[in-house]
Amino acid sequence: MNEVNKPKKQLRIFYFAVLACLLVFNMVIMPMIANAQVKETDYGTFMTMTNEGNIGLVQIVETENYIMFTDKEQKQVYKTGIVSDPGLTERLHAAGADFKGEIIEQPGIFSQIIINWVLPMVFFVLIGQLISRQMMKKMGGQNSMMFNMGKSNAKVYVKSDNGIKFADVAGEDEAKESLAEIVDYLHCPKKYEEIGAKMPKGLLLVGPPGTGKTMLAKAVAGEAGVPFFSMSGSEFVEMFVGMGASKVRDLFKQANEKAPCIVFIDEIDAIGGKRDGFSRNDEREQTLNQLLTEMDGFEGNTGVVILAATNRPETLDPALTRPGRFDRRVPVELPDLKGREEILRVHAKKIKVEPNVDYTRIARMASGASGAELANIVNESALRAVRQGRKAATQADLEESIETVIAGYQKKNAILTDKEKMVVAYHEIGHALVAAKQSKSAPVQKITIVPRTSGALGYTMQVDEGNHYLMTKEEIENKIATYTGGRVAEEVAVGSITTGASNDIEQATKLARAMITRFGMNDEFGMVAFETVTNQYLGGNTALACSAETQTKIDEKVVEVVKAQYEKAKQIIIEHRKKLDQLAQYLYINETITGDEFMEILNQELTVQ
Repeated sequence: MNEVNKPKKQLRIFYFAVLACLLVFNMVIMPMIANAQVKETDYGTFMTMTNEGNIGLVQIVETENYIMFTDKEQKQVYKTGIVSDPGLTERLHAAGADFKGEIIEQPGIFSQIIINWVLPMVFFVLIGQLISRQMMKKMGGQNSMMFNMGKSNAKVYVKSDNGIKFADVAGEDEAKESLAEIVDYLHCPKKYEEIGAKMPKGLLLVGPPGTGKTMLAKAVAGEAGVPFFSMSGSEFVEMFVGMGASKVRDLFKQANEKAPCIVFIDEIDAIGGKRDGFSRNDEREQTLNQLLTEMDGFEGNTGVVILAATNRPETLDPALTRPGRFDRRVPVELPDLKGREEILRVHAKKIKVEPNVDYTRIARMASGASGAELANIVNESALRAVRQGRKAATQADLEESIETVIAGYQKKNAILTDKEKMVVAYHEIGHALVAAKQSKSAPVQKITIVPRTSGALGYTMQVDEGNHYLMTKEEIENKIATYTGGRVAEEVAVGSITTGASNDIEQATKLARAMITRFGMNDEFGMVAFETVTNQYLGGNTALACSAETQTKIDEKVVEVVKAQYEKAKQIIIEHRKKLDQLAQYLYINETITGDEFMEILNQELTVQ
């Protein structure tokens, strides 16, 4: 608190110093300056200058017994005492002097106060305010709290006709159903009170980035038509201990005054992280404790509902997520096939799209995409249509946009040598051929050897025909075999291996390790978990929990699985070597082929045989 008040104290000292300077200036310096400009002389000099006609302005101040006068050119002001001189007026008139009373006029008392006191004080106050603001800016704006100390600064949603509604949020039907109940309660609380039902005090929205958690909260505000306070978790964290807790108190005070209302805290993990066993007096812990206290202070059915969003629910303090505080957890997961199609249609309304677009096909190709990525896909299709001079986006624009979002733009300046281009062609056909010759693999959608800005020199796109929630052991093994197909094709057809399989190796190893450590798909270890997943919504980091000897065995089993699938892929490639060459040559020439073209050539081989 001393640090917060320091600029205020310095400003007060500055004003006292200015006032002291003004006193000294007006009481001492100004009279000295005034006296320095007036030359005192005797009456004889005044008479001589009058007789010689070297007199200009004259003022006789009888009340104070002195005469003020100037020379003819008015360059010097003189002062002398009054002496009894009956003919003075006639001599001055004869000398051509001007002795009107207003010529050498002394300013009045009010003019002196304004000029000598008011105007300087106003000037120095403005200077002080400017200096104070500059000081606060240099300290990162933290000292502005002396004017707005402990205020929550929450953004208040204003209801409007064009706000976001539930109809604008697609692909999250379960989440909308949970939130719609809250909206209904805010509209008609009596029907819940009659049966004795209590609404949850808090709802926690959890899910990966880009799935629409913040948009759902805005949709609740749009549907409810009640005051909506929005604030990010990071806004509570301040430099000074106690400021975050003060902001929490102020936020909930405003919420209670505006009830019924909704309070939304985005990224709540910034203040709601787990507390360890050590007692500390830090800002985050005090802010969290105040938040827990305020949520406990709510009585049943007060009309204040707390919404919060996070990507890391596992990091939240158990006291925050227990029933009575955040009673309900609302998962906002990646959309399924139907959800992706609905999201695409919602965003497609914002651009011009040709009527024959197959959104189901686009949704299948965009498997695993979040709502934000789907919105980006639609926008990229519109940009591509403009670049190509079309007035509306087409099916081809949307399909190409999926590749742009996933793998980046085409690198038109990346020129591969003929040998490198042929190696990439064999590599990608190897993936597609192994996938096509296995019974439980996703169909090949597209194969290309056009380099992308993500660094990929080519890729093979496989698209499942429907939703896929479970994977069998055979499907995982087939996927590993497909990953190894590119390296196998290089080895068999070119006779050497390249660095192009680095990502394939990484993905195959990750799948093989998951089979053993998490999925229990190994006869020796059985249903034992050796690995845990953390931050499942932010990349899914894994951590082993086993002895060094067991870890060595796991590594050996991983190598065995990958090697077995490598040999299976090699057998498929050798068995269909002629078709490998034919397809690689076709891809080398055309650079991009569709899944239908690929299967047509492959089926031609089957009829010949």
